[in-house]
Amino acid sequence: MACAWPRRKRRFVHKDKREGAGMISTGDKGLDQVITGLQLGDNVVWQMDSIDDYRGVVLPFVKKSCEEKKRVVYIRFANHKPLLKSSKNVVTYRLDASEGFESFSAQINRIIRKEGEGVYYVFDCLSDLLFAWSNDLMIGNFFKITCPFLFELHTIAYFSILRHRHSFMTVARIRDTTQLLVDVYHHKNNYYIHPLKVWNRYSPTMFLPHIRKGGRFVPIASSGDTARLFSSVFKSGERSVKQKLDYWDRLFMKAEDLCSRAGVSRAKREQLAGQISRLIISRDEKILRLAEDYLTLEDFLTIRSRMIGTGFIGGKSVGMLVARNILLKEKTLQAEKFFEPHDSFYVGSDVFYTYIVENGWWKELMAQRTKDGYFRLARGLRDKLSGGVFPEEIKEQFRRIIDYFGQSPIIVRSSSLLEDSYGNVFAGKYESVFLVNQGTPEERLAAFLGAVHRVYASTMSEDALAYRLKRGLDKVDEQMALLVQRVSGAFHKGYFFPDVAGVGISYNTFVWNKSMDPEAGMLRLVLGLGTRAVNRVEGDYPRIAALDEPLLKAHAGAGDARKFSQHDVDVLHIKENAFQTVSLDDLLGKKIDVHLDLIGTQDHEAQGADGGQEPRWIITFDRLLSQNGFRQKMQKLLKALEKAYGYPVDIEFTVNFKERGEFQLNLLQCRPMLTKGLGSRVVIPDKIAEEAVVFASSGHFMGGNISLAIDRIIYVDPQAYCAIESQSGKYDIARAIGDINRQVSDKEKCAAILLGPGRWGTSTPSLGVPVSFAEIDNMSVLGELAFSGNNVMPELSYGTHFFQDLVESGIFYLSLYPDNQGVYINHNILDAQSKTLSEYFPQYKKYEHVIRIFDVKDKGVRLAADIMTQKVMCYFSETEPQKG
Repeated sequence: MACAWPRRKRRFVHKDKREGAGMISTGDKGLDQVITGLQLGDNVVWQMDSIDDYRGVVLPFVKKSCEEKKRVVYIRFANHKPLLKSSKNVVTYRLDASEGFESFSAQINRIIRKEGEGVYYVFDCLSDLLFAWSNDLMIGNFFKITCPFLFELHTIAYFSILRHRHSFMTVARIRDTTQLLVDVYHHKNNYYIHPLKVWNRYSPTMFLPHIRKGGRFVPIASSGDTARLFSSVFKSGERSVKQKLDYWDRLFMKAEDLCSRAGVSRAKREQLAGQISRLIISRDEKILRLAEDYLTLEDFLTIRSRMIGTGFIGGKSVGMLVARNILLKEKTLQAEKFFEPHDSFYVGSDVFYTYIVENGWWKELMAQRTKDGYFRLARGLRDKLSGGVFPEEIKEQFRRIIDYFGQSPIIVRSSSLLEDSYGNVFAGKYESVFLVNQGTPEERLAAFLGAVHRVYASTMSEDALAYRLKRGLDKVDEQMALLVQRVSGAFHKGYFFPDVAGVGISYNTFVWNKSMDPEAGMLRLVLGLGTRAVNRVEGDYPRIAALDEPLLKAHAGAGDARKFSQHDVDVLHIKENAFQTVSLDDLLGKKIDVHLDLIGTQDHEAQGADGGQEPRWIITFDRLLSQNGFRQKMQKLLKALEKAYGYPVDIEFTVNFKERGEFQLNLLQCRPMLTKGLGSRVVIPDKIAEEAVVFASSGHFMGGNISLAIDRIIYVDPQAYCAIESQSGKYDIARAIGDINRQVSDKEKCAAILLGPGRWGTSTPSLGVPVSFAEIDNMSVLGELAFSGNNVMPELSYGTHFFQDLVESGIFYLSLYPDNQGVYINHNILDAQSKTLSEYFPQYKKYEHVIRIFDVKDKGVRLAADIMTQKVMCYFSETEPQKG
């Protein structure tokens, strides 16, 4: 069944303007007598059998209004023939409802606000919105937010719905909200009206059916006549059993019928599958083509059986489902032999907007969507989204999820409309919440609702809003659907986690050795939950493996192997009912049953130094990558997805081992990955004087071959930054960088290099500058400097959400290790007199010794990098480096 929502009584009080206004004519004297005329603020809904019937009540109303020189606004959005023509007193607004509920509703809101008080409106038939939105729920939502606004401005508005096209629940919601609801019938050459609701007016016969006789409507007072009329009318209409169903449900009933019948043509099935695909998969034509190729009508029925509410299932869900089917259809891969079945539920995108509408926050959302309110009002709306109430009908469906999963751990993941699409992946912008899922059913439901609130509230996070604004998506419909998944893994002595989790990328732009092929792809692997694979984690390093050279590491020696490895593991603690991070040594000390022979290498040097009897381990995944066919399968898998998508892809996955070490893989996510490729070879000059070099390095960069003229260098001095004792001072540096970033604004006009200690974007200020990505997104080049005195180290964050941000923003990344061979930093240049920070931002004068700004436009500064030689250099030169 479609979502049902509780009916709520509405009391509108604006007597100051209504009193003394007098009766306003419908243009039909007989109708005026029945309903005692119209009043300012009235929303009038006509329920009828045809558009011609609606036109029959609209034209007299508009004619009368024009005679009285009233301004009439016609809202045109439907496929049916126009109801009105524009004229001196009639203005037409043409809208496209297919752009989505929010965009459409926001445009209506702006029109009403612009037109002001006392305007008369005629809307096209609301039933036509079913073709754009697919379900009654959103039509009800649209009416609930539009009708009160029209009432407040003392307008009169005409709407219509077609009989038998909407569920009883939808009609009830409209009836609750409107001031007038009138049925119109044609039967046996007679014309009838039947007022069902007339607010603030009453007569003894008002709510009886009326038959037109001449210019009057005469009430049908006889029970026999009334019974005969309605029995005949309903016999000619659709049976009431079907009208209890939403349009959405009827569509899936049709799909079920086609799937159950033999002999139905393939074309007919594909046509219906395409229709459904546009309602639950995407509006993106590229994604729709993938769905057409890899999702069947049966797949859509399976999705529907696990859906809460209606609408789109969102990009993350679509990516997971399409990718799994791509791989299952790739016969040479034999994925069915090593795939875990997915076990997911989907909360439709319509539930998100209904949550907002039902809690009365729509006006605030519209105010937040304005230029002035975009960031300013987001925090308040985020707080509200964190604590709203769901209707009991939806809560009951959420209980279904809780009952189904029992006490198995689950994760509630964002799956917005735009997420994981071509060009906009929203990596890490929205929340995903692990639930250990222990306790009573009531406690588990409460935790689940809290997780849903958190994901919904994350739509108002500064990073998410800045991301949308940067990509011109701030006015685009972005509803939040949810993907609810069973957490992949196993119980390990009170903990729950997978043996391996990771990220796979089909095109490896981070190659650190000449022998590597970017086309081979790469993996980023961790023990435990995948949070440490997709996020930059302070003091910890996942294993990065190039799939053509899986055992070739970016560091050398046992000391480096130990240092640049995983030291902590993210797990779900069953008894504590909480997500936790535990040290690898503590976890292994509990003698948990993990396949250390596949994921680890014994650290004999550390064991000898400790003098202990127990073996020490470094998580390297060396054996997994070199045996059991794992590497080969992952490479084939990534290439199969890349071929189907027509684009490099980025996946998230887990691996769990069976008793004999055979692995099972669970594909959690797949999205197209933006990449510029290597680009043309760049020959780095070898005769540049040392004093003309700003910095140079071998390796440790990503972003392909590059030759870029630099206009500005922003340098955060590592020693001065680390000497700042207070946390607040280090956060001041981050805010200053954000202001500098905003001043840059357009990287096409000002190519800037940002250099600073440790990890940009860290949550631990002692390890780097704690900026948000929105505070560095206008940079052209981002450099991280090692500062060994304070153990502040960069991290090549390939495969993380941070990496996705760099790629999407076109930012070249490099890390500089001053103690490494082949690395040079010219401190004479970076310590030289620069434009003082206070010239740009007087409020940061006290940090002039920490942040230096060099404007080098027209001074011949250039950054050049070449993948094949693994060299990068920033230098002063009067000539460009040669291109090969």
